[in-house]
Amino acid sequence: MNTKVKEIMNTKLETIRPDATVYDAIEKLVDKRMRSLIVIPKDEKDVYGVITVRDIVFRVIAHHLDPHKIKVEEIASKPVISIDKETELEHLIKLMEKFNIARVFVHEGKQIVGVVSLLDVMSASLIERARRG
Repeated sequence: MNTKVKEIMNTKLETIRPDATVYDAIEKLVDKRMRSLIVIPKDEKDVYGVITVRDIVFRVIAHHLDPHKIKVEEIASKPVISIDKETELEHLIKLMEKFNIARVFVHEGKQIVGVVSLLDVMSASLIERARRG
């Protein structure tokens, strides 16, 4: 399989500021029907982060915390695990397995330009097999 990450990545990304509340993140996730948001860096020395539905459920809702009082940066994961868009799919799969993660962000230079989920990988694999017969 010589498929490149750029061929299967999803470029539909949404961002959120680190000082936004978790409630703001919930609204955006529900409104956009997404599972994660990119947390933009505070400044040049900071790195991208990610906040997921899983983070919100396990770190806020499960502990009966008020999402209006908790900032995104308090529960976001940093830094995001990202991979260059020219990387081959095989390497991406090994990375996902190594870190036991469901999504990997795709960068071009210092900019996050996409995301690849396990579902994207599975779909690409099925398409590749169908093409080979």
